[in-house]
Amino acid sequence: MKRRRIRFDAVGLILPALVLLLWFAVTAWGGMPEYKLPSPQKLLYVLADFATGRLGITPYSGTLRGHLFHSLRRVAGGFALAAACGLALGFLSGRIPLARRLVDPLIHLVRTIPGIGWLPVAIVWFGIGEGNTLFLIALASFFPIYLNTVHGTSQVPEVTLRAGQMLGAKGFTLFRTVVLPATFPDVAVGLRLGLGVAWAYLVLGEVTGVTEGLGAVMTDGRMLGHVDIVLATMIVIACVGKLTDWLLLAACRAVCPQMRRGRDVP
Repeated sequence: MKRRRIRFDAVGLILPALVLLLWFAVTAWGGMPEYKLPSPQKLLYVLADFATGRLGITPYSGTLRGHLFHSLRRVAGGFALAAACGLALGFLSGRIPLARRLVDPLIHLVRTIPGIGWLPVAIVWFGIGEGNTLFLIALASFFPIYLNTVHGTSQVPEVTLRAGQMLGAKGFTLFRTVVLPATFPDVAVGLRLGLGVAWAYLVLGEVTGVTEGLGAVMTDGRMLGHVDIVLATMIVIACVGKLTDWLLLAACRAVCPQMRRGRDVP
């Protein structure tokens, strides 16, 4: 079996390198005070201390592992709930016109409400803590998963379905062998978008009173004037979010081997 080579595109490093150079110049020679924007060197030390606890330069020394665990657990729980509901309703609405007419108007109505608008209601319903955070993550992640699943499922050509039926596929077998493979690229796009939204809404949920989690660290750092730890936490979220996206994409390719890089979301 021929192994697929992983190609590294160095062009993607150009903009981050330019931003890093500009950042260094502004903090070194531009007169930017450190309490507003710490230098890249200082932030690197803060990140190392946040992860290892060996430097002891911030109140958050060595706490990254615990906060990251709680945030990952919340993202996984909210995303799993959104994926289960979004895929189930998406496949139903995409293949059954009556189901789409029934649920589509309400879903499109609800999705126009901004996430911050749900925050007071979520606090009343679920209190401050886990339930509130899971609700916000699941609600926000649901919409891209549902919409992309509906779009992909509704676009399966009728001739493809008839060909499958002529070959003896019916019911769940037709769905598994014809509908799902044809729809999966759109489903994968929806899942990746939903996971990205889950990380964004994690911070919104964790700023509402939880004591552990990356969003809680950002809130605490802002209140205490630690801009360095706020930026460090943002970098951690960006890196871990990218890693989880890569893992999800790898899982999607394992489920649907015919997916190719050219059809993926960048």
